[in-house]
Amino acid sequence: MPGTRIKGQPPISTSRMLTSIILFGANSYASPVVPRSPSGLKHFVESSLEDLSSALTRLFSPHSSTPTNTRTSRCKVYPGDTAWPSDEAWSKLNELTENRLLVKPTPQAAVCYPNEAVYDAEECASLTATWNSSYSHYIHPIEMMSPVAQGMTCLPPNVFDTHNCTRGGFPLYVINATKPEHVQLGVNFARNTGIRLVVKNTGHDFLGKSGGKDALSIWTHHFKDIEYIEEFVDDKIGYSGPAFKAGVGVQAFEIYKAAYEKGKTVVGGEGETVGIFGGYIQGGGHSPLTSLFGTGADQVLSFDVVTANGTFVTANSTSYPDLFWAMRGGGGSTFGVATAVTVKAHPDMQTTASRFSFTSAKIGNETFWAGIRAYVDYFIPNADAGTYSYFTLIPNVWTGIFTFNMSPFFAPNKTLNETQALLQPWLSRLANLNISVDPNITHFDSFYTAWRSSFPLETVEKINATTGSRLFPRANFETEEKRDELYQNLRQSSENNRVQVHFNIKAVDPANADNAVNSAWRSNILFAQQAVRWPPNGTAAETLKIRQEFQTGDMQRWRDISPGAGSYLAEADRLEPNFGQAFWGSKYPRLLELKKKLDPEDVFFATTSAGSERWRVESVDGLPNENGKLCRVEA
Repeated sequence: MPGTRIKGQPPISTSRMLTSIILFGANSYASPVVPRSPSGLKHFVESSLEDLSSALTRLFSPHSSTPTNTRTSRCKVYPGDTAWPSDEAWSKLNELTENRLLVKPTPQAAVCYPNEAVYDAEECASLTATWNSSYSHYIHPIEMMSPVAQGMTCLPPNVFDTHNCTRGGFPLYVINATKPEHVQLGVNFARNTGIRLVVKNTGHDFLGKSGGKDALSIWTHHFKDIEYIEEFVDDKIGYSGPAFKAGVGVQAFEIYKAAYEKGKTVVGGEGETVGIFGGYIQGGGHSPLTSLFGTGADQVLSFDVVTANGTFVTANSTSYPDLFWAMRGGGGSTFGVATAVTVKAHPDMQTTASRFSFTSAKIGNETFWAGIRAYVDYFIPNADAGTYSYFTLIPNVWTGIFTFNMSPFFAPNKTLNETQALLQPWLSRLANLNISVDPNITHFDSFYTAWRSSFPLETVEKINATTGSRLFPRANFETEEKRDELYQNLRQSSENNRVQVHFNIKAVDPANADNAVNSAWRSNILFAQQAVRWPPNGTAAETLKIRQEFQTGDMQRWRDISPGAGSYLAEADRLEPNFGQAFWGSKYPRLLELKKKLDPEDVFFATTSAGSERWRVESVDGLPNENGKLCRVEA
């Protein structure tokens, strides 16, 4: 392939490969990880269909397409429709995928409901105790880390009593894929039958993109290979250096450890269980290293991907370049199903981190907010220095107390003294305000050890909240007047009882990377999130009203002071208006063109993805969730 080559024979790095055993009633299965080289695989082997009837062959053939009657019908095909695949067809899908098809996987919380066959009070108590931990969800084939997006139909009663357990927004069938061929079969079957297709890795997407009522899901979590490449050269991109090729199921804690063992690091998320090479990297992906190296999508050198027509291809700068461009930041579950990704590897580096907090309890609200205002003055210099700060502003509506948590101020490639010098101007101003903090500035010899020690474990989304986000550009911080304006808006959100999560970060543009990453990231200085909450037992109409008012109120205030900026598609509200501009800026028109070209039959759909304006989930309660049929938007 001209322009792209791998020098030498790359050694295989043995990472922490996971073998998961998941129980469904009396059935159990194991998912061993078998090292594979997708570059050596052939495309779909049509000979496997030779003994099938013509009707069944059509369902799995890469040359077939959605039948005219389902292609023009208002909704995707669902159980009870005449076009719904027969039991024989599902059985054949299971056979062709080497018995990897899971039928109606049981929601975890079903063990909490006496009318369910799997009821087990002891298991329910154990599940409830760990429900909020991402570790209790990512190993499951259908669980999403957003109960709100799922439809709130099956949760432990001590978390939220749904009175019974229904499937809601969960898929009906799951292919536990371990080979690209499994993915090809699933894509072909969905395209040729007109059923809804979803793709799930770890389920971290809080907008619910990894779920869909009565859908066929391709579960990619067990693509776990990690291969270290000594020197990867792409003349067109302008890169020559080390790289890692990893299956899309590889998570942050796995790739960071594998890179550390090679004296390297990679750009990935701060959350340890996030599937770095799936939706994270396809959505852009911000990182503790983004202020140094750019977004996760900026690191991609190559994708192994199954396209909407069922073809298994390698997409890079010279092969399928349009697909390569779109999948680097254009959103997951939209243009294809990746099975492996090759990314740049960077040298490991010393890192320094600081964690501290303060509240208004003893110092009063005005002094507290003076301390926050002082911090805003240092957002530009801190980001320009290559740091990444992750901090929260927590209001308590009952006590009137506000809390600031720095968790952490993360300074990759910085010595202890350099980090102290960056923090000292603000810390001195806090001291002058009589705000006492212990910055706990700690130096680590490597990025990996600093990361392991510094970041909190990500949790499952709350049952009565959703988050909106905004990418505040450098222009919001260049003058004292603009900094005052932004500070006042952050304070107003806290006083309106909005929990806020912030990242002081910039996304450098490495070698002017040409990809689909939201153009708003390139000028970002503060990636800001605020959450709206509603009464857990309120009506659907009441909840929707609160969510809509959040968008026209607090979120609109943030938009008004950052005209032309955007939002981050992986941490956002499903009700974000004009999401195409918000999530991709000037890149969106090209993404729409490529969606029509690469997936003309809309095999792939995810809420707020490119081209999703043509469809909507008609949820049973009218709320923005996956508990309903996916149907066309009528003109």
